[in-house]
Amino acid sequence: MKLFTFITTALSLTSLVSAATFSNPLKPKDGSDPHIVYTGGYYYLMTTTWTNLQITRATTLEGLKKGETKIVWTDKTASRCCNMWAPELHYFDGLWYIYYTAGTSADLNGQRPNVLKGGATPFDSYSHLATLMNTWGIDGSILRTTSANYFVYSCFSSAGLQSLCIAPLNSPGSVGATTVISQPTKSWETVGNPVNEGPVAMYYGGKTYLAYSASDCWTASYQLGLLTWNGGDPTKAASWVKTGPFLTSANGNYGAGHNGFFQSPDGTEIWNVYHADANSAGACDGTRYTMAQKVNWNSDNTPNFGSPGALGTKITGPSGE
Repeated sequence: MKLFTFITTALSLTSLVSAATFSNPLKPKDGSDPHIVYTGGYYYLMTTTWTNLQITRATTLEGLKKGETKIVWTDKTASRCCNMWAPELHYFDGLWYIYYTAGTSADLNGQRPNVLKGGATPFDSYSHLATLMNTWGIDGSILRTTSANYFVYSCFSSAGLQSLCIAPLNSPGSVGATTVISQPTKSWETVGNPVNEGPVAMYYGGKTYLAYSASDCWTASYQLGLLTWNGGDPTKAASWVKTGPFLTSANGNYGAGHNGFFQSPDGTEIWNVYHADANSAGACDGTRYTMAQKVNWNSDNTPNFGSPGALGTKITGPSGE
């Protein structure tokens, strides 16, 4: 009986170890602009599918490959019917909201930030709450501080550069005046075209960061930059210190960028989810795939994003799986 108990326990531990590993990619195609949240025992993954908004959920990262998928939004309104990009899940006062980009079928000139209002879980029904502005804007996300929340997104500055903008979030469906906090002026931000896009917040060790993607996505130099808040007015460019580039191409993965951050199930780790492509010239289409890896930390509490690993490599999953 003791031997049987030992074997059973050993097999159970082996199963637990196996369940806590995964390999990239999590989504082999249409994996662009990924965003993950972990809540209520599930990972919820959203990516750009262009024609609708979908959520896939599973209890492990590996499980997302064949997880339960639900289309949560389609739209026939001409101004926001099409070219749906970069959906993100955010939680306010007991309800989930999806911030995303959408526009017309004719071209990309009508791209606008939109928000849907959901329910108590990410898999509940959604309704269109608002188009947040009537000027071109993409890749919207939420920045939270102790004093206020903000909407951050990619915009065109007065200099005609695709830049990062910020506006106070008055409510989940309303924003205040917009200001520019970053323009693509560094050499690593201007490959192909000068681009700043895909901003996303991260909080660690008392510091607030905004990661973003730089350079044209049709190049292998599409990669991450980082803004670190120095404690000043978040709507002022002088309150942000820029460093980069990070997550540069490696191991057959090119154009790694447009990332999101999520916590491990036990809340002790921050993980990075992003897309990359096998095309050495870079790509902006559905050939991009979704990857995830843990964020490590340098001795000064600055993030170490590492490099994209070879596809298929077994990786220890988030703590608490």
